[in-house]
Amino acid sequence: MQIDGNTQLVGIIAAPIAHVRTPQLFNASVARQGLNAVCVPFHVDAAQLQTFLAGAPAAQNLQGLVVTMPHKEAVVAICGELTDAARLLGSVNAMRFDRQKGFWVGGNFDGDGFVAGLRERGHSLSGKRVLQLGAGGAGKSMAYAMAREQPAELVIYNRSADKAEELAASLKAVLPTVSIRAGDNNPAGFDVVVNATALGLRDTDATPLPAEQLGAGTLVCEAVIRDGDTPLLKAARERGCAVHHGQWMLYGQIVEIARFLGVALAPEFVERILGPAD
Repeated sequence: MQIDGNTQLVGIIAAPIAHVRTPQLFNASVARQGLNAVCVPFHVDAAQLQTFLAGAPAAQNLQGLVVTMPHKEAVVAICGELTDAARLLGSVNAMRFDRQKGFWVGGNFDGDGFVAGLRERGHSLSGKRVLQLGAGGAGKSMAYAMAREQPAELVIYNRSADKAEELAASLKAVLPTVSIRAGDNNPAGFDVVVNATALGLRDTDATPLPAEQLGAGTLVCEAVIRDGDTPLLKAARERGCAVHHGQWMLYGQIVEIARFLGVALAPEFVERILGPAD
């Protein structure tokens, strides 16, 4: 990769920053496609967030910023405009500066990335019964994106049932023609099961559902990003289910974010930074 005066600059802000994988993925992918762009990490503490965002647009070659913890909710109030997903979820993971209007525009692409990853692997949610486990930050975005795919039914489970009820109600308000409700974590009878919890990062984690109730042929999907199978995916394979790894959400998300920021990254050039995931 060669950086010059024409390079499109993308930043990523977090605190801390050392753990992020986006720069490696973004830079390897744009290099494969031959795009003149680069992603640079910035450690920005919460106390300096507003100062940083006030000055950053002075860099005329700044395409925008990827936003991660702990800033996803804090930047919402700084944006002058939000995408539908960001407004509904109260969370932003990418923002670009509209130089004509003079303000930041924020978007949320967790869910869009998940659906894009499914699509790349040949999976459709249209007309399917879908069970989502978890109603946290990423889970909200994923549920909204999946509901827009017109499933036959979307059922949301969360250990705190009121959070699942609240998310289902908010989605029904904007997508009244889709069957959306809160429910339990029994996967029997569902075509697609999606884990949007943090369970699965460690091999010793419990599965977020009673795995013995998974039916053969069910598509079992992860949002957890790691090498190899999570305990849920291992259990799903043993029961004859199809599996979908969490890194496909990451790969899909990087394309959606890049396009939002004006970088024309194509899915076929996205670098596979983790182990094989069928």
